[in-house]
Amino acid sequence: MRRAIGLTLAGLGACLIVFAMLLPTYVSRAVVKFPLNEYETVTLTGTGGSYFSPTRLAEVTGVTMEAVYTIKGDAAEGSSSTAVWDEFSYTYDLTSKTPFQYMARTLAFDRRTAQLVDCCGASVNGNTAISQDGVAGIVFPIGTRKQTYEVFDSTLLRPEPFTYSGSTTIGGIGAYVFTENVPSTRFTTQTLPGSLAGMSQPSVTLPEYDRSRLVYDVDPETGALLDVRADQQLTLVNPATGAPALVLYDGDLTTTPASVTAAVQLDRSMRGTLTLIGTILPLATGMAGAVVLAAGVLLWRKPREDAVAGPAIRADAVQATAGPPGDPA
Repeated sequence: MRRAIGLTLAGLGACLIVFAMLLPTYVSRAVVKFPLNEYETVTLTGTGGSYFSPTRLAEVTGVTMEAVYTIKGDAAEGSSSTAVWDEFSYTYDLTSKTPFQYMARTLAFDRRTAQLVDCCGASVNGNTAISQDGVAGIVFPIGTRKQTYEVFDSTLLRPEPFTYSGSTTIGGIGAYVFTENVPSTRFTTQTLPGSLAGMSQPSVTLPEYDRSRLVYDVDPETGALLDVRADQQLTLVNPATGAPALVLYDGDLTTTPASVTAAVQLDRSMRGTLTLIGTILPLATGMAGAVVLAAGVLLWRKPREDAVAGPAIRADAVQATAGPPGDPA
């Protein structure tokens, strides 16, 4: 019975040690993922912005702009491997309390690599025909590396390179800095009265160009965005001269300190899960396994019999050697 118990304990200890070795790799891949029910709001602001106001039919300059991004997970559409999140963004002129732009996006992506997948009603402003490729952008891969990532650009509607450009610290968390630089790039056209663009024709169709620079500070462990800077200019260009005919938007926005603090707090909970599975549990499980294994081996081993110092000597043999009582030696 004792040896059977020892063998059982030894097997259990060995299993615990193997499990401890698997925790940081295979087990963490099954457990540590982007959540299905994400909910987060991020606000960016900037001064000195300008835009073309459709209501005033004129360019408004020198205003304070605010962009509010809300991310909400659709758990019912997601799965064990794919997350489906809805992203809504509103851009306001805070100076005159006037809404400027709205964008809605549904994206489906791998819950570890952040790679976009074509499923689950993915769309941009309700258009499901738009193919979203590359990295999601609102998150980077879990275990982000110092490399260039192709990230989907919701203005150009295609992946654009985000290049690793250094490291920083946000709220005490080490972060990688990734930068997207888009030179003036044509991506669509706009039809409008020629007078608005300083042209004599009653109606003109002009190419629209995007020039932008985005800087993302990413926690490489979790793939979470901790801070964002967005500098963008949208212009209509006179094809005859190549010069800007109308500035539709020009703004340089940064994440507010309150949003950065909220992002850091949310990120720390995921980092805690990574530390638990990658460090604390493997150490505790491995130590417990070693103790159980040692106890099992000790119980399994057959108890040692008492060692005999030498051969037994019969009492009568001693008497024969010594002689009769009273005789001298």
